[in-house]
Amino acid sequence: MNTHQLPIPTFFEPSKVHEVWRVPYQQRAQEAASWAHKYNITPANEDKIRVGLLLIDVQNTFCIPGFELFVGGRSGTGAVEDNARLCEFIYRNLGGISAIAATMDTHTAMQIFHPVFWINEAGDHPAPATLITPEEVAEGIWKVNPAVAPSISDGDARLLQNHALHYVNQLTQHGKYPLTVWPYHAMLGGISHALVSAVEEAVFFHTIARNSQARFEIKGNNPLTENYSVLHPEVLTGVNGQAIARKNTELIQHLLKFDKLIVAGQAKSHCVAWTIDDLLTEIKSIDSNLAQKIYLLEDCTSSVVIPDIVDYTEQAEAAFERFAAAGMHLVKSTQASDWLV
Repeated sequence: MNTHQLPIPTFFEPSKVHEVWRVPYQQRAQEAASWAHKYNITPANEDKIRVGLLLIDVQNTFCIPGFELFVGGRSGTGAVEDNARLCEFIYRNLGGISAIAATMDTHTAMQIFHPVFWINEAGDHPAPATLITPEEVAEGIWKVNPAVAPSISDGDARLLQNHALHYVNQLTQHGKYPLTVWPYHAMLGGISHALVSAVEEAVFFHTIARNSQARFEIKGNNPLTENYSVLHPEVLTGVNGQAIARKNTELIQHLLKFDKLIVAGQAKSHCVAWTIDDLLTEIKSIDSNLAQKIYLLEDCTSSVVIPDIVDYTEQAEAAFERFAAAGMHLVKSTQASDWLV
């Protein structure tokens, strides 16, 4: 493992992190190979200490201003600032990061948290940010749009309606967020689904320089449940107890094999917090001391803040304090020389 910090390649432009553009793969591949030779960066399979970097939902939909669910944090430009630091962290510590895994929030239109799934008595769809409660579903204030049934449940609208009531009840019983109707986002096949260009470039550069294939983990494409955490869908069973989803055991095992696991991404208050929370649950079921191998990049993640409407910053900070109390490390990307050894 090469622990010394490296210079940042001249092609990286922090001023472009907020933009969407095409990564010149062949050129970057040649530069990465030359970079590895110039700085004696060895293949990752030679690392004696294996360090993983987990990037949670660093996608255009959450990270580019003007996209559907841009995470601005309290500064208003949170995700952009986070990703500039994240790219610099990857480049400076290229020789110390063994492997990168990136989660990809992945959706289609007809899912339980999108407007088209629901209608009211007038046939209108709920607006984004609408919260749907068990009482509203039971009373028919919001009901499943029967037109989506052929695409999801072989045309059985009653089955889908029963599932919807079961689902919102499950959320309430397990202390999860109420069902939130989100704007269409991270749409599979669309530009909002893609990794932020600057981050994709850094990940690709790492892959070539260290001969270590990045892992891309799809989450959130199940139409019957939300999936804030990449490790565990919000609801696992249907109305009759049948399995509709499962926890991501393969990824859990992959992540816990690293000697150190670094976590960054968006949003700190939602998908990042829930993923870490699920990882901590798994750790406690195996060996609580494993929490000490987790490093949370505090300056590469921001909370959902919608000015004058909602601010999840305090909830996110409380979650991270709980993670630290369990043994995880809260660290800064700019101080990696102090802890990434």
